[in-house]
Order: sequence, then C-alpha cells, then structure tokens
Amino acid sequence: MIDTLTPHAARLKATSLRALFADDPARFEAFSARLDDLLIDFSKEKIDADALAALLDLARHSGVEAARDAMVSGAHWNLTEDRAVLHMALRGGAKAPQGDDVKGTLDRFLAFAEDVRSGRYAAAAGPFTDVVNTGIGGSDLGPVMATRALEPDRDGPRLHFVSNVDSGHLTDTVKALDPARTLVIVASKTFTTQETMMNAHTAREWLRDAVGEEAGRHMAAVSTNIAGADAFGIDASRVFGFWDWVGGRYSIWSAIGLPVAIGIGSSDFRAFLDGAASMDKHFRETPLEQNLPVLLALIGIWRRNAMGWPTVALIPYDQRLERFPAYVQQLDMESNGKRTVRNGTPVDSATAPVIWGEPGTNAQHSFFQLLHQGTDTIPVDFIAAAMSRDGVNDHHTALLANCLAQGQAFAFGRTEEEVRARMAGADAAEIDRLAPHRTFPGDRPSTTILHRQLDPFTLGRLIALFEHKVFVQGVIWDIDSFDQWGVELGKVLAIDLLSVLKGEQGAELDDSTVGLISALRELSV
Repeated sequence: MIDTLTPHAARLKATSLRALFADDPARFEAFSARLDDLLIDFSKEKIDADALAALLDLARHSGVEAARDAMVSGAHWNLTEDRAVLHMALRGGAKAPQGDDVKGTLDRFLAFAEDVRSGRYAAAAGPFTDVVNTGIGGSDLGPVMATRALEPDRDGPRLHFVSNVDSGHLTDTVKALDPARTLVIVASKTFTTQETMMNAHTAREWLRDAVGEEAGRHMAAVSTNIAGADAFGIDASRVFGFWDWVGGRYSIWSAIGLPVAIGIGSSDFRAFLDGAASMDKHFRETPLEQNLPVLLALIGIWRRNAMGWPTVALIPYDQRLERFPAYVQQLDMESNGKRTVRNGTPVDSATAPVIWGEPGTNAQHSFFQLLHQGTDTIPVDFIAAAMSRDGVNDHHTALLANCLAQGQAFAFGRTEEEVRARMAGADAAEIDRLAPHRTFPGDRPSTTILHRQLDPFTLGRLIALFEHKVFVQGVIWDIDSFDQWGVELGKVLAIDLLSVLKGEQGAELDDSTVGLISALRELSV
C-alpha cells in the first residue's frame, strides 16, 4: 500500500518548494493544523493536496483508527510479549485493567513526593536537599528530560540523575552532595537491571559511609519487585510500583516520574498528566484530516518511504528542551527500529528513521552547515514557544527570529543569481570565485511545531503527541512498536564477557574480542 505514494513522490521530487509556494501562496492554511495553542505547520514539506490525500488513504487502509481503538480498549497490542499497551491509562486517557489501582498508586507516590518536599519525610540531619535518581533507558531519559524542561517550576530539592554504569557518572554526580541530606531513588521495574543495580549498590555504600544504618532511610525505589527492594534495605512504604502494560519508554507518567514530582510538586505533576490526556482525547476523537499525531506520522512516512530520507534532525528552539531530542530518539528508534512485521516475516519497506538533534541556536553553529549545503537532504522538525518564561523578551525574540529564518533558508535557499545580485559592485572575478560557495540549494523540508509557552501541561501534551505519532507509524509499517528485543542480545553477551574480564571463566570468543581483551589487560597494568 505504501507503493501508492510512489507516483506522488516522483512528481514532487521534480518540483521545488519555491514552485509549490509560487503555485499556492496560501499553503500555510492548507498544510497546518491546530489543537488550542499547539500548531503544526508542514507547509514547508515537499507535499501537495494529492499526496496528502494519498497519505490519509494509506492511514485508513492500514487500519490506524481500528488499531488505535484496540490499543485504548486494552487489546494485547504488544504482540511478542502478549501485553496490553495502556500508558494512556496512567493519565486518564484510557481505562486501566480491572484490579490495577492506578489512582491509588498515583496518589501514594505523589503523597510521598509532597512529604519529601515539605520535610515531613526527612533525614536525621534535616530535610532532603538533593535527590539522586539511578535508572537507565526509560527510567532515566524521561525524568531527566522533564526535569530540565520544567526547571522554572521546580521548587523542591535539587534533582540529579545517574544512568551510565561508568563509575564516573555516579562519582561526578555525588561528589558535591551531602549524603546526610540526599535521597537516592532506585528506578528498576524488576530490581535486576545491571547498570542500575550496580549504581544503586555503590550509592548505598556512599550513604552508609556517611550515615551508617540510616542509609535505608535515604532510599526509595520504583519497582514491582517489593521483595527485592526489601532485601536491599528499602522499606515497602517507599517502594512504588507500576504494571507490565507500561513500557519503559512510556513510563514517565507512572511512579518513574517520582523525581519530577518531588521537584515540581503534585499539582504541577497532575497538570503534566492532564496535558498528555488532552492529546489522548484529541487522538481518539479527531478525524484523521485534523489529527495532529496522525498528520505528524504521515509526514514522517512521506519522508522515510516516499522520498527516501533516512534521518531527521529534531531542533527545539528552547534550551530547556535540550534532552527532548534524546527522549524522542529512544521513543522512536526503540519502538519502530524493527525489521519484521507483526507476523514475523521481513518488512518490505524502510522503518524508523535516525532521530538526532540539539537545541537551536547552538545547532546553527555546529551541524547546520551540512543541513544547508551538504550532499544529503535531512528533514528538520523545529519546536518553539511563542513566549519565554524568563521575561527576557529581547533574547526570546532573537531566538524565534533564528528559528523562522532557518526554516525559510532550508526551504528556499539562495540561488546563484541572487548571490550575484547581492554582490553587485564587487570585482567580477571575485563574484565568479565566491558565488558557487555562497549558493544555497534550498528545497530542504521542515515542519515547525509551535506552542504558547513551555509548562507542565504543554510538556505532557508534546510528549503524548510524539508517542501517538510513533504508534501510527508502527501501524502503517505493521510492526510491534512496543517490544525491544534488539536491546537484549548485547545485555546477554555483556554478562558472559563480564565473567571473562574478571577472569572467572572462559567463553568461546571471536578473534577480535580475544584481541581486545588482551589489549585491555595489557593497558590496565
């Protein structure tokens, strides 16, 4: 069915964005959509009305609406693990399975967050001034991203995050902290994740060196393994669970969000959930033609499958969203980086693109050169807020001017004729020499996402927008977006190699790995 896009792609590859805008000066109205203050403008994509109609037909033919309804109703949409996919239930966007007390769990971990914030739950030395969250993957990226994004809302303890098993991450994080006033959260659903548990054991020793047997009081856990947490020394009153129908990269809405709640408070955390729930409602109820996640997904399908562009730069013009590209990178690439369809046979089209990016304007002074004049076309997604939260309006106006200028430059570039006209009056030989270097091909697509201001509600809505976009694309590609078997092989091999590196046992290894182990041993003497 994706093949139906081919004739439209052939037509539009031969048509420039300049020509598309010249033919239809009102493209913005035709190729943009809104939900309240949230706007998606895809008029600078190489698309026209016929291509958009074909994409919408593709979504319908692929069963996007039926798949969405099945997921919301609790169908086991995670096929390979035979699980429901109900992260929307954590924010009221779907119904939780009977017997799973979502509201009670939410109330409980938010009450604990308020106790920490107020000092009702404190260390012997006084209220906690710092919180260190140890987790990895979805147990780290979501809280890290949200904490940074919502820094203006933080009025609780300082928040720190440790994910890498590299000891430097933990060492550098805690060296300036007072262990007598620090709470450590261990975030691991199974309480067995290798990297997280190694960091947790080291953090516990750091606490014990300072406060002795009181170390357990300085720890909480987000896990379903209450017995494991108890054996580790964390009382069940400070263990907060979630369910197997919540995937790790979709778990920020659960107790995994505990550090965020400690930072911003329960009221703002509930607003964060409400923002996501508002996008859930829009996704469930809005026709495909105006449905923001569907439209964003279809633009991605157009880029990846029709135009053949394998990568996307995600550029937030908001320094506080500096970790958002990494968050979406995991959400998209771990979900849809698959090579088999749901029945186990190979896919017959490309799937997830490579997602990467950094905040503007910094990105303009690093890799934008390649985006403008490199040999590959790399689509860009811009994100910007109309209003700053800092009241420094001249900075924000300059920021927005840069964002809009980049979209304009990517789309329309600057022809050699325009370059020569701008250099009129200079030496003719100098013009001939420099004109090719100052020419920009343009015709580089971009989508711009605008909102009024970044706050908890807006962030929740923005994350849910990308969640649903990823789901729609998975349906169209007919893949399971909710497993991640590709993560497992490296974990298994690492366990075997750990024993080898410790000299505890041998293993059958390839010649390259044997050589590397030998070199490591030589270098560590």
